[in-house]
Amino acid sequence: MSKKKIGIGFGTWAWGNKLVWGYKPEIDDILLKKTFFDAIDGGLDLVDTADSYGTGNLFGQSEKLIGNFLEELPKRKLKKITIATKLAPFPWRIGRNGLNYAFQESNKRLKGHMKRVQLHWSTYRYAPWQEEQLINGLGDLYEKGLIKEIGLSNTGPKRLEFLYQKLKERGIKINSIQMQFSLLTKPTLANERIKNICIEHDIEYLAYSPLALGILTIPPNQSPKPRTFLRQKLFENILPKTIEMRAQITNIAKKYSASQAQVALNWIRSHGAKPIVGIRNPLQAKDAISALNWSLTHREKERLNSYRNKCLTHMPQNPFTSP
Repeated sequence: MSKKKIGIGFGTWAWGNKLVWGYKPEIDDILLKKTFFDAIDGGLDLVDTADSYGTGNLFGQSEKLIGNFLEELPKRKLKKITIATKLAPFPWRIGRNGLNYAFQESNKRLKGHMKRVQLHWSTYRYAPWQEEQLINGLGDLYEKGLIKEIGLSNTGPKRLEFLYQKLKERGIKINSIQMQFSLLTKPTLANERIKNICIEHDIEYLAYSPLALGILTIPPNQSPKPRTFLRQKLFENILPKTIEMRAQITNIAKKYSASQAQVALNWIRSHGAKPIVGIRNPLQAKDAISALNWSLTHREKERLNSYRNKCLTHMPQNPFTSP
């Protein structure tokens, strides 16, 4: 990883997702447009999306919205950001050319502004042969000049090193890896190994779900009820067991006149990773931007590490993450 100051990117999983986030295009799209431009104007420098972001007949909706917004973005601003999508390794996307059609469709939705393509998850646990073929296919797209950067997601340290070396043999670099990482992810040796590999090979370490689906933003004395069933069940299980953690976050936030979200984001930055924070409105964009203006002290980082280590619960892990 580079030693330059670590920024913050923003994620768009909710943009088109009715099941988890209750997306309503007639209400949300206007807000999302302002959110997008505010985020970029404020210095959030990576836009993360995926071809599968959007539920049901809204498949690809996140990419469509971003593509439309990018058409109105001045070129000087476009040059300062990274547009990164993820292509899903669905079972029917097989062989070296398995992602070609998906890439073409994503590129259309993003109006040709795609810079980085990431494999959305590892297939190692159920079809290891598929993963290597798809990565080789992304390498082919890179060699043809169709994509500028390649990234991975939900890939453990062994597979990260293996795939890095495979592409290195072709003179191709892996630019980033995206993993679930927050104060509520379970501390593991694998995570530390990924961090070390990223440092060794100058791979950007991206942290998705940095706010644990919003749980880390909730004051310790509150128990709100989200509008979707899935988040309601998650909150019911995790909120009672994270009161001490959230109280510590609140205490640090008060010191900096900041939000709990800013503390959680800066904890991730203190670990050398770039948080990819989900935002759905201009206030959330402004809050994330404000986190760029300050940093945790070493003592504050270690205090939060301690509470993370003894926390009674953790976020569910992605079942596809490889070893």
